[in-house]
Amino acid sequence: MAGIREKDWGKEKKFREGQAKQTLDTLFFDFIDLAKELQPKVVVAENVKGLLMGSAKEYVREIYKQFDAAGYYCQHWVLNAAKMGVPQRRERVFFVCLRKDLAKPFLYQKDMFTQVPKLELEFNEREIPFKEFKCVDNNEYLISDFYKSLWDEKIIGDASFANINGRVRGKENTGFGTNFLYDDNVCGTLTTKKDCYCLFNEPRYTSDFEAKCIGSYPQDYNFLKLKPEYLIGMSVPPLMTAKISEQIYLQWLSKLF
Repeated sequence: MAGIREKDWGKEKKFREGQAKQTLDTLFFDFIDLAKELQPKVVVAENVKGLLMGSAKEYVREIYKQFDAAGYYCQHWVLNAAKMGVPQRRERVFFVCLRKDLAKPFLYQKDMFTQVPKLELEFNEREIPFKEFKCVDNNEYLISDFYKSLWDEKIIGDASFANINGRVRGKENTGFGTNFLYDDNVCGTLTTKKDCYCLFNEPRYTSDFEAKCIGSYPQDYNFLKLKPEYLIGMSVPPLMTAKISEQIYLQWLSKLF
């Protein structure tokens, strides 16, 4: 798997996981170089949905070009974790590539100019609202007294603390990074910060149990020295990856042996 953030292209960053500094706009191509060297049957790479927008589209064209040069048919899909059994709305673009020497049994004419191995990635599972795994009256991560004073001013329909700040304090652009999580809604995309979601019905952030559920992580997962919210926010939900892998096996790999 490989990912970047558009705003960080060209910058060096040292990750908390401990790896050496990397230039983020070359990381994806380093990943393709590795695939070219190792030649696995299938390559799956992930990135943010914004990669398909604006000037970033040139980056996508280069990804296709380099996967082709590495010996792979490349296709991409935008998938939403909430439709794949994950209780989180997390949209990501997935590049799924099959090695050319294995692709002949699956090739079809996608359009007038494109022939690719057929793969259907259609997911429409029931969405899971937060209330189905909510820890009622949990006190693990209470909001501050100041945020509590704002929380007391919330009204139904507020999406984040920015709505309260605009209405009560005249500061519309403050607090938009802390969103409200409603019991009947599916959680939005988790970030690496604990305060990205505050419960609408309780003055607290999500518990570790809830965050693991939202990210589809096992409750006994060992995060080592990392905070759970950091790794969960940085990661593709494991269940999301499992669903894609299952279809790759059923539609391609199981038919090659």
